[in-house]
Formats: sequence, C-alpha cells, structure tokens
Amino acid sequence: MNIAFTTELPAEGFERLRGFHMNADPATAEILVSTFDKRVDREMIARMPRLRLIANFGAGYNNIDLDACRERGIRVTNTPYSVIEPTAELAYALMLCVARRVADLDNRIRKGTCESMAVMHNLSHGLYGKTLGIIGMGRIGQALARRAVAGGMRVIYHNRHRLPETVEQQYGARLLPLEVLLKESDFVSLNLPYTPESHHLIGSPQLTMMRSTAYLINTARGAHVDQQALIRALKAGQIAGAAMDVYEFEPEIPDELKQMTNVVLSPHTGTGTWEGRIQMCEEVTDNILAFIDGQTNKMNIVL
Repeated sequence: MNIAFTTELPAEGFERLRGFHMNADPATAEILVSTFDKRVDREMIARMPRLRLIANFGAGYNNIDLDACRERGIRVTNTPYSVIEPTAELAYALMLCVARRVADLDNRIRKGTCESMAVMHNLSHGLYGKTLGIIGMGRIGQALARRAVAGGMRVIYHNRHRLPETVEQQYGARLLPLEVLLKESDFVSLNLPYTPESHHLIGSPQLTMMRSTAYLINTARGAHVDQQALIRALKAGQIAGAAMDVYEFEPEIPDELKQMTNVVLSPHTGTGTWEGRIQMCEEVTDNILAFIDGQTNKMNIVL
C-alpha cells in the first residue's frame, strides 16, 4: 500500500504503518495523509489516479474538495477525538490571556513601557463568576465547558440541537438562541465546524448585540467571523477584546489586529502540542488500518 503525505509529520506517530510504502510518489499513492493547512483540490486529486483514501490530519476537512472525492468514490476520514483536549485547552488559555491582559502586560514589561506596580495600575478582568457562551457545544465545546465550570464560570450554549438533559446538568448549561446568548455572555467562544451556513456567523449585527465588556474567542475557523466587522467593532469599543487562533484569510493577519493591545493572536495552533500531534498521527493510523482491513465501522468517516 502506497501512502503519500502533504506535510512532514512526526514519524513516531506512524510506527504501525512501517510495513507500507511511506512517502510514496503522489502519482502512485493509494492513500493520502493531508493536513488542514494544505488544500487538496480537484487538480491535485486528478493527479492521483490510484487514490482511494484521504486520511485528513485534523477534525476540520474544508481543505478537501469533497465533490471531487465523491465523483471518484474516494473515502475521506478525519481525526475528531485527538483534537478535543488541546483545542479546548487553548481556548481557555486565550480567554485568560485576553481578559487578564497577560500578553499585553508581558509586552509592556519587555518594552519598558509598563506602568508602575501600584495597586490600581495594570488592572484586568477575571473569569470567575462570568458567563461563557459557547457556540457549538460538541466535543470541544464540552471540554471547554468543563474547564470553565471548574474555574467558577456559568455556561450557556447555542447549538443546532439541544444536548441531552444529563449533559446539560453536568455543566449547568442552558440552550439559548444565538441572539440571547450574545447579549448574556461575558465571553463568546466559537467551537463549531465550518459550513457554508456558518460563514460570517459573527458579523456586524451580532457584534452589536454583544456587551461592551465582552470578549470574542475563536479557535474554530476564521471564516466564522467577518474579520473587517470585528476590526470595526474593536476600534469602536463595541466589545472589550478578542482572542483568535484562526483567521478569515489565513495565513494573512491584518495589521490592525496586530496593533491592538486588547487582542491576543495565536498562529492556528489549537491542536499544536507535541502530545496532540502524536495522538493525531495515531488516529490517522487507526483510520488507515481500518480502511485497509475493510473495517469501515472503525473509521472516522467524513465521506
């Protein structure tokens, strides 16, 4: 079995595939391991006549032309489980960082522009007792909710479907319409997959609904947010700040965002821990071995 990769990944995560031809020429590959930062478009797929499976390294798969795969009968899998904890961890870290001004004050100290350490200088806002609104209460959203509840926060959420009552009780979470969630939240976190319907889910009308003291957190996909509308809202003081790991036109990040002290920026590294990367490789391997063995019930099938 010939396996090609769009990106170099940790070899230790693919020990169980050593019996196969790794890093094969794409023209001869039957399996392609793709990553979220590399587009697998119709043209690439056409250059791989023997391709039977795309094992995507990541939970999101909007980097892959699914229509082209469907036409060829190519299977597509993803890694929805290994990404849960690292992504939720970063979302919570970004909340703390932007509200407690960690990055801003660190930068000021390094530049020598920090105010004195007097008791009423360098103040920030805490998370304890605040309300977190989670848009997309799936696995990652629930992992974030678990951290938030442990930190003394209240949780509300917006979802396509209501969660089982037992799950709601676990987090003390309430399902709300999006408009109500935006008005009631001190922090709004985006944790939903990208679909055409979620494009610019947060734009000028939604930002206007948010509290002037609220923060927007995005570790999902950049196109969920109308980036220019967000910049206008931040400049106008419509919201208190934002923390982002993803951007609408990656890898481009507007200079306006880089210059704002109430904005925290991370380079699409939600799953970017060494432990997380190895676990993702292992999950890709699970999908590939299940495919080879014909055990589709053990695959994380997207298509």
